[in-house]
Amino acid sequence: MDSDLEEFHIYLASEKGLAVNSLEAYQRDVHAFASFLEQRGINRIETVTQQNIVDFLAHLHHQDYASSSICRNLVAIKVLFRFLKRERRIDTNVALYLETPKLWQLIPEVMSYDEVEQLLEQPDTNMPMGARDKAILEVLYGSGLRVSEVCGLDLYSIGESAVRVMGKGSKERIVPIGEKALAAVDHYLGKYRDLWDSEKQQALFVTKSGRRISRHTVWQMIKDYARSAEITKNISPHTLRHSFATHLLDNGAELRIIQEMLGHSSISSTDRYTHISQSRLHSAFESFHPRQ
Repeated sequence: MDSDLEEFHIYLASEKGLAVNSLEAYQRDVHAFASFLEQRGINRIETVTQQNIVDFLAHLHHQDYASSSICRNLVAIKVLFRFLKRERRIDTNVALYLETPKLWQLIPEVMSYDEVEQLLEQPDTNMPMGARDKAILEVLYGSGLRVSEVCGLDLYSIGESAVRVMGKGSKERIVPIGEKALAAVDHYLGKYRDLWDSEKQQALFVTKSGRRISRHTVWQMIKDYARSAEITKNISPHTLRHSFATHLLDNGAELRIIQEMLGHSSISSTDRYTHISQSRLHSAFESFHPRQ
């Protein structure tokens, strides 16, 4: 990898006509990227993947680098891979389609395990609203559902080991659910749900008036609990979904399994992902989810 970087530096100095400060910034950013790769056992540039680049940029993000600095690093990496492809040192430019808008989608705010635990400990489960809120938080993190999907759950949407979800585009999917989430839902249903019952209302999670809970109510509830837990990150319902996926990945789950759990449309629209049986989903969930 050192020889590739040396050739790249010569190219920058001799052909790009960069100012001294810009040249030094490019070199510094590329060396930081190379050091990051080497720490993870990646010593050949041709084995680098787009995910490795995203991981590096996420690392900078979690180190509180400014957005401008992360974007500058991305530019340096894109110039590097464009050079390597032109020089035929690599077959594929893995940085080609990694643009800034896509970058921010790939690097969402993610909570640590401790932060998730702190958040989930906030609701007072001896109170009706606290029991409901605890169940909502556990389902959000325990199954990675969108907040709209959680709000749309009915009384019979959750079975003994899975949730039946109506996702985007009215596409139904079955998602595994962990024991702690099930216990929280059972506690809420067994002791408090009937307090707000309505003959016409089949919603699982309801307000005091018996109406189906709204996305805004869940959003505000999470903001309040994050504040009481002294979590400084910008937490939202989607943060729990991102954390669900990241923590599964951290514990060894395959990306395509996670994407099927999340209900991403790319699974059916690309050849990169294959159909995964429900038994495989349950097996992966039970093996990898930290709250199982």
